[in-house]
Amino acid sequence: MSTPDTVVHLVRHGEVHNPEGILYGRRDGFHLSDRGQAMALKTAEHLAQRDITVVRSSPLERARETAAPLAGSLGLEVGLEDRVLESTNRFEGMRFGKRDNALRNPANWRFLWNPFRPSWGEPYKAIVVRMLAAVEDARKEAEGHEAVLVSHQLPIWTTRLAVEGRSFLHDPRKRQCTLCSVTSFHFVGTEIAQVSYAEPAIDLIPAADVHDPFSAGDAPEENKPEGPTPA
Repeated sequence: MSTPDTVVHLVRHGEVHNPEGILYGRRDGFHLSDRGQAMALKTAEHLAQRDITVVRSSPLERARETAAPLAGSLGLEVGLEDRVLESTNRFEGMRFGKRDNALRNPANWRFLWNPFRPSWGEPYKAIVVRMLAAVEDARKEAEGHEAVLVSHQLPIWTTRLAVEGRSFLHDPRKRQCTLCSVTSFHFVGTEIAQVSYAEPAIDLIPAADVHDPFSAGDAPEENKPEGPTPA
């Protein structure tokens, strides 16, 4: 295989302070917890020695706060990238705590009829289109070097499924995309030749939750639910 000449890293944000268990989606006002900030520093240390020339982030606070330590260590500005924003979700603003889960309410079941689309939120195909457009622009800008896009679990995982030619239908509890993980697309020319994955902040995730795809933390999509969470 030819040696990759450009790499675009998709970084998931760190743990969010969300004690009420709200599915926050695209809402403002949700910041990294203290542990999330430590995760961001770990990821910055992991990537700081790479040949990164571009750092962009979803405009949501948790993503910008995750990008800041890396950009600071590299002396780069964080560019805002709307196309790597969290997906839309009909359940945004509802509670998904262990004792107060919106999926227990039969009135919400009408949104779950089509997991292939999915019926409760932004279509997977639409997510992939916007994400890959952002990846391609980052690749062009960083050509011959590396770029970082700080995004969110579902957009990153859906994009990886598409790149690897896998079905979009999946169990959210089985996503390989823990907090502050790094999913990397290695390009040869304009084609993705390899996908790699790293978890630089894994030691900050509580031991009991290391193998939980929701990666612990306060946020509902970061806690193990009683059933699949529509995200």
